[in-house]
Formats: sequence, structure tokens, C-alpha cells
Amino acid sequence: MKNIITCVDSSGYANDVCNAGIWVANKLDKTLLFLHAIEKVNTPVVENLSGSIGLGAHSSLLEEMSLLDEQRSKLALTVGNEMLEQACKLATDSNCSSVEKTQRHSDITEAICDLEDDARFIVIGRSGENHGKNFKALGSHIEHIIRQVNTPVLIANKGFREPENFMLAYDGRETADTAVKRIIEGGLLHNLTCHLVTVNNKQSAIAEKFEQTKKLLIESGFEVKASFLEGNIYDALLDYKIENKIEMLVMGAFSRSKIAQVFLGSNTLKMMEKTNLPMVILR
Repeated sequence: MKNIITCVDSSGYANDVCNAGIWVANKLDKTLLFLHAIEKVNTPVVENLSGSIGLGAHSSLLEEMSLLDEQRSKLALTVGNEMLEQACKLATDSNCSSVEKTQRHSDITEAICDLEDDARFIVIGRSGENHGKNFKALGSHIEHIIRQVNTPVLIANKGFREPENFMLAYDGRETADTAVKRIIEGGLLHNLTCHLVTVNNKQSAIAEKFEQTKKLLIESGFEVKASFLEGNIYDALLDYKIENKIEMLVMGAFSRSKIAQVFLGSNTLKMMEKTNLPMVILR
């Protein structure tokens, strides 16, 4: 696996996604692959309108719609190529040693899945071009992608910059232990201060597992600041994030635990709207 798949579009997150992808590629010394997906526009299919009232099979309106679809497709291809060229230039100027680009006619999830076999990391923005400048919006594509892929995902925030620390919300379950293993083996988060945090969730032996995880991270070379919290999970994590100036959130994907639900379940949008931090999702 060698590619850092970095998804670019015309959204307000384009530069931030590029910068995040550049950081990942340089940190892991991997090829930066910029991906632009041209998704099908949900307009009426011309053939399906030939039987509509007032629309004959040879009407000038049908012909005009067909021409507009063709022009739209060509324009999307041109604009996409220009975005990819600009992204490649930005990466080259940022000393990326290996930069590639590709354009696909499909939705973004399908395009990523097609390329995943040779992917080391996936970098996406927290919302797409359809959200305009609504930087609080969380794109529905994020959950679709995370559920479909087995590759780590970095969700870039507005104003992304290289982080100096990260918070790992640890709940003592299998997905959290897997995330710890990926952190240690992955390399991306090395040399960043790890804030290891858990909220007492009544799980058996959680305090013991928490101490074991802290020890494992320290032995693996991480500077660890560990905190065992009490109270409401959402409020405790949010308060800790603010008080300790956390710069990145790290989480295992789709655990059934309450902590995971804060980030990737029913409270995902609520948490992300209030944090505006980059997030790494580990499988």
C-alpha cells in the first residue's frame, strides 16, 4: 500500500484537504494521489421524457437538454483537470516527492473503493462542494466512505494545519484496542503528544485496561497525557478538548460503545459542529 488518496473538489475545503494530504504523504513518505470524482447530476434522463405530455420524441427541447448534458459533462471534466493540476502544483511546491492524479466518472465512495487496494490513507473534507461555504455541514459521504473502506481516513477541517497533539477517546473495547495498535504501527501520529482519555463507562476492568494502554503507548515512544474522567461522555470529552487545546481527534470506527457514538453515531454532527477539528478514523 503506497498511495495517500486525497479527494479534491470545488468545495470550500479544497485547500485544506490538499494540505492535509500533503502532511500525511510527507509524514509517511508515500505517493500523494489526488482524486477527483465527477458524480452524475440528478437531471431527468432525456429518453424518459419522450412520452411526457407536450414533449414529443423529436422536440427541440429534448435536443437542447441533450446538448446541455454533453456541455455540462465536458465542463466538469475541464474544471476537474484544472483542480487536479493546481493540487499537484501545491504538493510539488510543498516538497512532496511523488505526486499523481486521477479523475473518475462515479460517485466519490465508488471511486475510493476502486482505488483502495493500493491505498495507505484516505483524506477527505468534512463536507463536499454541494454545501457551499457552510463549513458546519457534515457531508453524508463521510459515513458512506467509512463504512465501505478498511483504510484509515483523515477528515480535514477548515483551516487545517499540522497538529502537535491528538486525543484518543479510549473505551476499552476491541475497536479502541485496534486503534491503539494502528497508532503505534502506523507512523502518522508519531512525535505528537497523545491525550489518552476515557470516561468511566461501568465496563468491567476499564481502569486496568486504561493503565495498560497508557503503558503500551509510553513504551512505544509516545508522550502520553492520560485522564480518566467521570460524568456525561459527550460533555466530558468536549470539555477536555477545549481545556487542553486538542488539535486532532482519533477514533476507532463504528464501535457500539457510547464513546464511539459521540463521534460516529447519532451525535456525530453535533460533535463535529462544535469542534471543527480534523479527525482520524482507524479501522
